[in-house]
Amino acid sequence: MAVMKKSAPSGMAAHSPRKGAVPDAEAFARDLFDEAARLSPADVGISRPAYSATETRVLEALRERAEAWGLAVRADRGGNYHFALPDDMDAGRFAVVGSHVDSVHQGGNYDGLAGVAAGLLCLIRAKAAGQRFARPVRCIAMRAEESHWFGPCYIGSKGLTGQLTGAELAAVHRDDGRTLESHMRALGIDVDAIRAGRPLLDTASVLEYVELHIEQGPMLVEKRLPVAVVSGIRGNFRHRRITCLGEAGHSGAVPRAYRRDPVFALADLLSRLDDSWLTILQKGDDLVLTSGVVSTDPRTNSLSRIPDKVTFSFDCRSQSGAVLDGMREMLREEMHQVERARRVEFVLDDELSTAPALMDGKVIAGLRAAMARTGLEPFVMPSGGGHDAAVFANAGVPSGMIFVRNRNGSHNPDEALDVADFLLGAEVLYNHLLEGE
Repeated sequence: MAVMKKSAPSGMAAHSPRKGAVPDAEAFARDLFDEAARLSPADVGISRPAYSATETRVLEALRERAEAWGLAVRADRGGNYHFALPDDMDAGRFAVVGSHVDSVHQGGNYDGLAGVAAGLLCLIRAKAAGQRFARPVRCIAMRAEESHWFGPCYIGSKGLTGQLTGAELAAVHRDDGRTLESHMRALGIDVDAIRAGRPLLDTASVLEYVELHIEQGPMLVEKRLPVAVVSGIRGNFRHRRITCLGEAGHSGAVPRAYRRDPVFALADLLSRLDDSWLTILQKGDDLVLTSGVVSTDPRTNSLSRIPDKVTFSFDCRSQSGAVLDGMREMLREEMHQVERARRVEFVLDDELSTAPALMDGKVIAGLRAAMARTGLEPFVMPSGGGHDAAVFANAGVPSGMIFVRNRNGSHNPDEALDVADFLLGAEVLYNHLLEGE
């Protein structure tokens, strides 16, 4: 189970606040995270699949909690939930905060959910204290950000902004083989509007988008900082399944010169790409490469058998579109070189990709100022992982992000968010919303 440090008994009734009560922020956060974890059981960690009953249960729990504290709640045609102060839900122009509620399989509890919790906490605090933000604020709890379930990422926010493609709607679920469109229609989502590229949210009405998120790497832990402002988000191109085809044979009977070994061919390819990666970094450019899935056929693999094929994934990320384009060409060129040298064949599936996204300079400045008002060092850093903020930024919405320190990485059950760090991040968000630009 994902860990929230400094555990203490919750002193807040989740759904029945006293009239006029001001929320105990720490108790509110603990109770919300604990309830979401209970609703998202898995053998290890938590699982909130995109467009699943589990994801819906968590959204409904957030709705009940928000309504109990006097917020207005509305579900949109994409199945995402919107929260606002009652007088602000129908505002013509507004700032958006929030994140996603889905998770990877056997993941942690805070990836995405922390941003929704922070947005709700800001709204509830303002409602209880009778404060007004500089501009109307809407918190959106989005579905389906993780690529884990269907392959494409940012599905919920792409649908909101009119950027989800027909090819993405045809993507199939990793477990049941049903298409994304099928899963969405089963929940009553307006797939026809999404397929036509009609935004479910008028982005011209969104003054800015600010997303609080746990950091998914070690930077803040290593620097001993609780909070940071994000400068930009890496783009990527990915292949879920590349196949290297060779020829099966007896491990002891086929000399090296006669082998068409796909495993050694893959090792050769990855070694070449690793050398190129180092060269690019030495030039001062940004790049990360990952091959997170590698497998031979378990039905035929054997200690004494040269495999006839190996499948693998490939994930390339950079803040530079030019670097991504160069690596795309390099991947294919190195494949051709290995094919000729080792007499194998590489077969690629359809590429998935997202563009890099720079955060808005004015939003960054506003968040830095909010950090200073909170008494924190205004530290700025890039994001290695992708986030819904990239979709809003690429849709022309001025966007920014707040990172909160998180130990043990992300996309695993060991995410460890200190509630004190979370509350500092939420305080930065609150101060930013009070002041505006």
